[in-house]
Order: sequence, then C-alpha cells, then structure tokens
Amino acid sequence: MSNFVLLLPGQGSQEPGMAATVAELRPDLAERVTGVVGEDPFARVADGTRFAQPAIFCAAIAGFERLGRPDADLYAGHSLGEITALVAAGALSEEDGLRIVAERGRLMDRAAVETPGGMLAVRAGRGEAEALAERHHLVVANDNAPKQIVLSGPLAGIEAAEAEAAASESALRVKRLAVAGAFHSPLLEHVVEPFLAVLREVEMRPPRAPVYSCVTAAPFGDDPRESLAKALVSPVRWVEVLKAVHAAGGRSFVETGPGKVLSGLVRRTLDDVEVSAPEPVEAASA
Repeated sequence: MSNFVLLLPGQGSQEPGMAATVAELRPDLAERVTGVVGEDPFARVADGTRFAQPAIFCAAIAGFERLGRPDADLYAGHSLGEITALVAAGALSEEDGLRIVAERGRLMDRAAVETPGGMLAVRAGRGEAEALAERHHLVVANDNAPKQIVLSGPLAGIEAAEAEAAASESALRVKRLAVAGAFHSPLLEHVVEPFLAVLREVEMRPPRAPVYSCVTAAPFGDDPRESLAKALVSPVRWVEVLKAVHAAGGRSFVETGPGKVLSGLVRRTLDDVEVSAPEPVEAASA
C-alpha cells in the first residue's frame, strides 16, 4: 500500500511569500488572524513566536487550500504543525486552530522573557549531540533528520556548547537559532498548564485519518489535548515520526508549505518515497 502523507510545517518554515499566499487563497483567514493576534502577524514574523506561529499556521492552511484540501491517509505536523494537521484532518475547526496557535505563540513568547534561553542546531549524530547536551545542561529539543539535531536550554549552556564546538578539532558544527526561548525544554514548564486550559475550551473531534504526535511518534489518541500541551516541553521526535509513518505505509509525502523544510527532512531520513512541495505563489505566477 502506498499511502498519501500530508506534511504540515512548524516554526522556522516561514518564507517571504507567505502573506501573498494567504491573501490570494484565503483572504478571509488573513483578516481573521489580524483580529486574533491584534495586528498583522505577517508584517512582524521576525519579531517573535507570537507573530511567526499564527502567520505560519495561516500560510499552511492556505497551502492546504491550494492543494484542493485533500483527504490524506496519514497526517504529520512538525511541532506547531501538529495543530495545523489536526485542522486539516478535521479534528479541529480552523477558528479553534487559529485561536490555539495564537495563544501558543503568545505563551511561548512570555516564557522566553520570563525564563530566557536559546536553541542550538548541531550537525552530529544523535549520540554525539546528546553527550554535548549533557555536558552543558541542555536537552535535545528536535531530532529532525540524521545528523540534524537541535539542543535547547539556558543561555549559559548554549554559549558553552558553542564555545566547545568552536574549540574542538572534530567535525562538530553548531549554529545558534534565531529564537528567543528554550523551546521544547523544561524552561517552558510554567506555561504548559495555561496552554492546556485553552485547549480544554475547544471542541476536538475524531480525525478523518491518523494524525501523528511528535511527543509519542504515534497517532494521537482520542483526546490530543494533553499531548499538545506536553509538546511545549518535550522533544520533537521527527525522525521517529517519519519512520512510524513509513512503517504504516506512507510513501507519497506532500508538504503544504510555507517553505520546503519538511520535504528536505523526509529525503534525508527515508528511502523509497516520493516527496513534493508546492512552489511559492510568487514563483508559480512568474
């Protein structure tokens, strides 16, 4: 069986054409997100999670629209993309999905101010990255692809890990990510309960097809609220998600956009699969 897998991106997938994509395909959503956030998030994507996450959510929904709102056999969303995937699979309404994403971004921004930290991309195997994290009191936040790991934690630990890599004669390469907080780490523990309170206020329905959780690397259960809240402090097990989807028959992977980050991660992780992502609106109409 060659199952169709729909991929929904997370933070870090933003691209310049997002606003144009949403304005062309879902002008109603562009108007709605401004009301929910309080201002146009596309104009301030670079100013923090509070703006980036709602903008990416809307762009992914617009990409889903451009694909014809297909019914996939399996759904997988990277971090923030879990919520978008639940919307695409019919488990959440767009309105509730947008509300949840906006609150998620706001709470994560708040956490970044209250408990400052950072994130560090590491080009190394899982074992080497985990050892680096342990030496500097960090945690593995994202296992994105073979030799593409992200660490998260206090700034002192991030800086120490950077310094070690710079002084090392090994091939260890690191890069600080342009985020303000230590996302997917214990430093966000104090915003888990407020986020869960928001999740409890929205209606959840059974999805049309399995939606995979980055916390468990398995399909969400009957009530995904606890897992969505726990995701704030849990690692994104993307490699395991892709392998689980593949084991379930996933062979044709289509990314909604924005960007093509997830398509690249699939190609680096799985063999014998087809992967595609739509071109940005500006490029497609040129």
